[in-house]
Amino acid sequence: MSTTVLFDAPGPRARVRNGLLTVISVVAVAAVLYGIYRGFDAKGQWEGKIWQPFLQWGTWETFILPGLLGTLQAAVVAAVLALVFGAVFGLARLSDHAWIRIPAGVVVEVFRAIPLLLLIFFIFYLAPAVLGGGDYTFIAVVLGLMLYNGSVLAEVVRAGVHAVPRGQSEAAFAVGMRKNQVMRLVLLPQAVTAMMPAIVSQLVVLLKDTALGYIIAYVDLLNTGFKILPAAFFGSLIPAAIVIGIIYVALNMALSFLATWLERRSRRSRKTAAAPIAAPGSAEVSVGAGEGTEDAGLGPDRSVE
Repeated sequence: MSTTVLFDAPGPRARVRNGLLTVISVVAVAAVLYGIYRGFDAKGQWEGKIWQPFLQWGTWETFILPGLLGTLQAAVVAAVLALVFGAVFGLARLSDHAWIRIPAGVVVEVFRAIPLLLLIFFIFYLAPAVLGGGDYTFIAVVLGLMLYNGSVLAEVVRAGVHAVPRGQSEAAFAVGMRKNQVMRLVLLPQAVTAMMPAIVSQLVVLLKDTALGYIIAYVDLLNTGFKILPAAFFGSLIPAAIVIGIIYVALNMALSFLATWLERRSRRSRKTAAAPIAAPGSAEVSVGAGEGTEDAGLGPDRSVE
């Protein structure tokens, strides 16, 4: 009997059992969806007059598209700044110099530990005192997203460099390369490919977290589509939530598709010995199995200036 790496191939009875469980699961999910449909139908949520505003261009032009533009603006600016922040502090944490490595580690750990919503509130109420009057909702959302997600990406960068087998850097040093050349020409090109899944996963989180601007009245998709629009069209709260949810799903799927394409293109054009980095969790970033992973994400023993 043929086997895979992780388990034996299922036999005839196992295949029948798995097929039966699949059918039962599909029926259960269909029953839940039908129950939700009947519940909405009993409350008149499928009536045409409730959905009519979403068939009018004026609704999209006045409410949904401006909110979508605000969400995309905050997400793009915050993503660029978070990537720069993560690259700078991730490499700083790999430095041989303690006066660079330790402060960078403190910054990263502090901003990873602070809840993002609290960070946005703090920046929003601190900005007027520092910069004077004005509307600082955009600044608060972008800076909060940059600091939190940039700190997570800094750990992704550090783990990605450590995921490259030790022999790669040792061979580079053996041929006379300097430390900055080893990092720039050997480690980073391989680490970028390994880091791609984790980076994209965090960017998806960043895109969804722009919705937290709702709390400080930032003009984003959630604010205009889920708060202002239902107030203008009474009874359209549930339809608005469904439409806004579909838009968020479409945005995240587009980002994931783009990331998958970039990763495949990168792997075709560049060979790497580094194992892919797992998607970052709430506290730490794991590194795939491979040579040299015993040092991944831990300690400065493999630090590179």
